[in-house]
Amino acid sequence: MRVLLDTHAFLWLMVDDPRLSVTAKTTFTNVANEIYLSLASAWEMAIKSSLQKIKLPLPVKDYIITRSQAHQIKLLNINLDHLAIVEALPLHHRDPFDRLLIAQSIFETLTILFDDQFFDSYSIQRIW
Repeated sequence: MRVLLDTHAFLWLMVDDPRLSVTAKTTFTNVANEIYLSLASAWEMAIKSSLQKIKLPLPVKDYIITRSQAHQIKLLNINLDHLAIVEALPLHHRDPFDRLLIAQSIFETLTILFDDQFFDSYSIQRIW
């Protein structure tokens, strides 16, 4: 399975947060799965770090590089096809980062690993 991590899922997986479901942990650790992290999530982490809403042990760039390499997570770039889908999405949700993750999930045919059920309003596969 090809899986796109939500920002919180990525952060929680890196520290084995108790809010993680068994399904989330199993999906992440299954070596048969391809795990992706969107640069939209990296951008969100950079903003939250600068606002001191999250505290990481390294600068965001270094944190993402080291954790991605250690866990064989592929970084997913943002492209114009993703933005075209964002533009066409119904406004079930207004968070720009989440909308971009939804668009990437649709375009790239990825299952999203995320705990928020609002994503189910869109035509995507979500697991938690």
